Amino acid sequence: MSGAPDMFTLSDDQIAIRDMARDFATAEIAPNAVAWDEAKHFPVETLRAAAALGMGGIYVREDVGGSGLSRLDAALIFEALATGCPGTAAYLSIHNMATWMIDRFGSDDQRARWVPQLATMACLASYGLTEPGAGSDAAALKTRAVRDGDHYIVDGQKQFISGAGASDIHVVMVRTGGDGPKGISTLVIPADTPGLSFGANEKKMGWNVQPTRAVIFEGVRVPVANRLGAEGEGFKIAMAGLDGGRLNIGACSLGGAQAALDKTLAYMRERKAFGQRLDAFQALQFRLADMATELEVARTFLWRAAAALDAKAPDATKLCAMAKRVATDTGFTVANDALQLHGGYGYLADYGIEKIVRDLRVHQILEGTNEIMRLIVARTLIG
Repeated sequence: MSGAPDMFTLSDDQIAIRDMARDFATAEIAPNAVAWDEAKHFPVETLRAAAALGMGGIYVREDVGGSGLSRLDAALIFEALATGCPGTAAYLSIHNMATWMIDRFGSDDQRARWVPQLATMACLASYGLTEPGAGSDAAALKTRAVRDGDHYIVDGQKQFISGAGASDIHVVMVRTGGDGPKGISTLVIPADTPGLSFGANEKKMGWNVQPTRAVIFEGVRVPVANRLGAEGEGFKIAMAGLDGGRLNIGACSLGGAQAALDKTLAYMRERKAFGQRLDAFQALQFRLADMATELEVARTFLWRAAAALDAKAPDATKLCAMAKRVATDTGFTVANDALQLHGGYGYLADYGIEKIVRDLRVHQILEGTNEIMRLIVARTLIG
């Protein structure tokens, strides 16, 4: 499916896709979100139910079980899902990113071997780039893969890996050559490979519905047949994945913030102060107007960036970085304002607002910090 017929109008198909995802979020995710967060429950069966509706391989080709949709379609889906729970939608976005990397850069054999079970989420995927000593400076990664006949021997550690310990397949960036980005390759490593182990599930501010662990490689033998693309292409592959990942995480921020705004509108219709409803105070009306406007601005720009990525426009990477920064900053600010407008109730877990604020905070850090987004944009401006 192509992007929107024009930049400001969704097609009937896109409206149907968005509404399907929103209905799923409302029925299957939202009623459980607070309980899942408290229990640190990873809702795998719910994710598989989403995959049964085509959301396990959204922009993956149809010959291996994908839905063959556009990046704009994906943005609509992730925003809609995140109205139910940003952390759940965000894991699905990471799974889709890793699955797309295999579909896009894998051979026909690799695609046939892995992608169909990823598209149904019979297998779950994780993305392994960040390390304890290499976060924003991703090209400095140290995890090494040494060639040994028809295998690589992998040693090193990845950090902050979403889904680790529960996922079945890790798409991992490793150093096969010298320093810098040109020495990096991409390997697909099954989680049950001998020598692969996990750190403890991290205690986090938010995103409690998905496990986050270190992934440790100690003499892990990986077939050369598991390498995506040629040696030395791994950094390019990783960055290509992140263009779409940044749009997805921005969309998740918009969905979480929209849910917070919707909750706030409902609360202010019910709550009274000084003899009138909260939504009758003009000062508060103006805050609501600004929240809605900023969300709409960010959403419109995210669609613009998604359309550019669909069109393979030369400035797509820059636009994706811009959109990620704008959407995640805006989403967090709107959710935080929603908490303020709830007063003391916003601080209580029961209302679900404080969870949205906690979940959205990390979106300003992952898939490249918003400082790195500014660096990407600045480099395109000044060369």
